[in-house]
Amino acid sequence: MLTIPVLLTVAFVTVAERKTMASMQRRLGPNITGYYGLLQAFADALKLLLKEYISPTQANIILFFIGPVITLVFSLLGYAVIPYGPGLSILDSNLGILYILAVSSLSTYGILLAGWSANSKYAFLGSIALRSTAQLISYELILSSVILIVILLSGSLNLTVIIEAQKTIWFIIPLFPLFIIFFIGSIAETNRAPFDLAEAESELVSGFMTEHAAVIFVFFFLAEYASIVLICILTTILFLGGYLMSISTLLEIIKYLDVYSYISILQTSHFIFNSNILIEGIVYGVILGLKTCIMIFIFIWARASFPRVRFDQLMSFCWTILLPIVIAFIILIPCIVYSFNIIPCNIYLL
Repeated sequence: MLTIPVLLTVAFVTVAERKTMASMQRRLGPNITGYYGLLQAFADALKLLLKEYISPTQANIILFFIGPVITLVFSLLGYAVIPYGPGLSILDSNLGILYILAVSSLSTYGILLAGWSANSKYAFLGSIALRSTAQLISYELILSSVILIVILLSGSLNLTVIIEAQKTIWFIIPLFPLFIIFFIGSIAETNRAPFDLAEAESELVSGFMTEHAAVIFVFFFLAEYASIVLICILTTILFLGGYLMSISTLLEIIKYLDVYSYISILQTSHFIFNSNILIEGIVYGVILGLKTCIMIFIFIWARASFPRVRFDQLMSFCWTILLPIVIAFIILIPCIVYSFNIIPCNIYLL
C-alpha cells in the first residue's frame, strides 16, 4: 500500500524534473509519450527492463548485483515512519528520527559496493576514492547536527510530536539559517547537482553506476529519486509543519478539491467509510504533498541554476563554513531556550 504509491510518485517526479528543466532552458522536454509527456517515465522503465543485462567479466557479480538492491531497499525503508496525518504512519516510533538517519546511512554501502565490485576505474573513483563516501559522510554530519537542534525545540525524536510542536509557529521562521543549511546538506546527501560529484558525467562517465545497465540501473535510478522525495518530506516535517496548516486554508483546499462529492460517490458505491476520518486523511495528505512538491521544485530549480563545484570546494565548504555555523547554533539555541525557560516538557521531565 505504501511502496507502490512511492514508486509511482518517483516516476512522475522524473517527468516533472525533465519538464521543469526544459521550461527553464527554453525547450519542450518530453511531450510525445502520453498526454503532455506524462507516460514518458513508464516508457523509459519499459525500455530499461527489456534491455539485455550486461556485467563486466572481471566484476564481483554478487556484490555488483547486491549494491543497487541495498541502495533501493534502504531508500524505501525510510517511508515507514513518515506520518502522513495524525496517526497515519506504518511505524509511529518514538525513535523515528534515529531510524531515518540509520536507514539513510546504510544506503551509502550500496553505492560503495556497486562502485568497487564493478572493477572499473571510473566507478571506483565515483564510489570510493574521495568522492561519494567522503561527501555523504561529511554532509550527513551537517544534517544530523541540524536535526539535533529541531529535536531540542520539540523535545522528542517522534516525527508526529515534532509536527505537532509546530502548531504555534513553523520551525522555519526561528531557524531559517538552519533550514538553508539543511537544504544544502540535503542536496549533497542525495548526490544532486551542483553537488553530484559521485556521478559527474563530464568527469567520470556516470560515476559509481558506469557499468550498470538494464534492471540494475533502474534500481539506482529509483533509489536516487526515492531519496529525494524522502528528504523533501523530512524537510517539510522538520521545518514546514508537516501536515499542519491553518483552518481557513484547509477549508479552501476542501472546497477546491470538492472532497465531499468524492465521499458521497464512495458511500453510494457500497463502500463503508467514516466520512470525517476520510476527509481529514485526504486533506492532511494533500497538505503534506503540496509542501513536498514545493521542496522538490526547489531541488530541480537548484539543479538547473548552479554549475557543478569542484570536490575540494565541496569539502572545504562543509568543514570550514557550514560546520562552524551549525556548531555555533548548537551552542546558541540551548542558551536561548534555557534563558527564556521554554524547555520542552519532554526534555524538562528527563
